[in-house]
Amino acid sequence: MAGHSKWANIKHRKARQDAAKGKTWSKCSRAIIVAARQGGDPDFNLALRYAIDEAKAANMPKDTIAKAIKRGTGVSGGTAFEEVRYEGYGPAGVAIIVDCLTDNVNRTAPEMRKLFEKHGGNLAKPGAVAFGFEQKGLLLIEAAKATEDQLMEAVLEAGADDVAESDGAWEVTCPPGDLQAVKEALGAAEIEPDSAEITMLPATTVACDPAIAAKVLRLIDALEDHDDVQKVFHNADIPDEVMQRLEA
Repeated sequence: MAGHSKWANIKHRKARQDAAKGKTWSKCSRAIIVAARQGGDPDFNLALRYAIDEAKAANMPKDTIAKAIKRGTGVSGGTAFEEVRYEGYGPAGVAIIVDCLTDNVNRTAPEMRKLFEKHGGNLAKPGAVAFGFEQKGLLLIEAAKATEDQLMEAVLEAGADDVAESDGAWEVTCPPGDLQAVKEALGAAEIEPDSAEITMLPATTVACDPAIAAKVLRLIDALEDHDDVQKVFHNADIPDEVMQRLEA
């Protein structure tokens, strides 16, 4: 996306996670609990493996991960969480997808609506936004770690679709089901990805000037701060200088 750096967004999100580690671990626990319903062995449950990987990336303790798996498999009691997706529009018509894990949809839905409206947006009907996004595996690798040829050689046979440069980092995309294979191929080539996740990539983006970008980011931050929110995806083209100011 021209003028838009996933690398800058990753660094900004990492800084926010470090500043709110307790909340991040709570969200990771929910993801593990829900994934573990389908089985507690990550070797046979890809969703659980990805949830554990994200928890490890957030420096979540091993015993906390193990407790979450036990809760998900029913070995120990706990709250039942439901997966819910909300779709809406932010300032300037930016499309936003919000994935939640909630124990009370009747509470979460009006709270999502209120957050959108408070920040100049509106909640939309299911499907109104998602059609403009495609689910993909996305890995980011700092550019200094490998050349394009090295990456291509490592990941293409493992199922990667593309390798592209983005503001000091390489973006490797793949079908969601191939993310683990691509990640393992990078490991075999001794290239450690800085980020690996299942994400929603937009087909088109909305160019945002600094003023609009600031409003969009305030909405995204408010959504990510909500306890029930796991992931927020959007198609805003945020100017690099705005992201740089946030990192300063």
